[in-house]
Amino acid sequence: MLKERARIVAVENDAVWVETIQLSTCGSCAAKKGCGQSLLASLGAKPNYLRVLLPEGKLNGYQLDQSVTIGLPENIVVNTSLLLYLLPLGLMLSFSALAHHYYENELLTIVMAGVGLCFGGMVIRFYSYKYKYDQRFQPTIVEVEKVEEQIITFNESALQL
Repeated sequence: MLKERARIVAVENDAVWVETIQLSTCGSCAAKKGCGQSLLASLGAKPNYLRVLLPEGKLNGYQLDQSVTIGLPENIVVNTSLLLYLLPLGLMLSFSALAHHYYENELLTIVMAGVGLCFGGMVIRFYSYKYKYDQRFQPTIVEVEKVEEQIITFNESALQL
């Protein structure tokens, strides 16, 4: 499971909104300072806001600014990434190869490559719309950091003017 630290910024009835900054992979990478991703993250690390669905039995007990660890199964990330990158590329190459084989016109081959790429993008768009609310593709809360309640005491001398 891929995990990321997050901070709760909003609480709803069935979900919480969390804020993350994607820096977790930079610490474990061998390239570290030679990588462009860590440089871009250090220059303008913008927070990402995610809606995390809560399990049925645990709807209460979450507070604002509470630190949590969210997770997503690795197989979902790998399979979706392969589909996202390889499907449009494969369709682009297939459409251009078919156009070149049947028509042998370079302009038509280029146009059909663009059509295949756009068609792949539309398939990905349909796929993401279809599985938008599927529980398997949603991040889940893996670990919750306990919030210590701070008790504020006043002494009487501080209240006198």
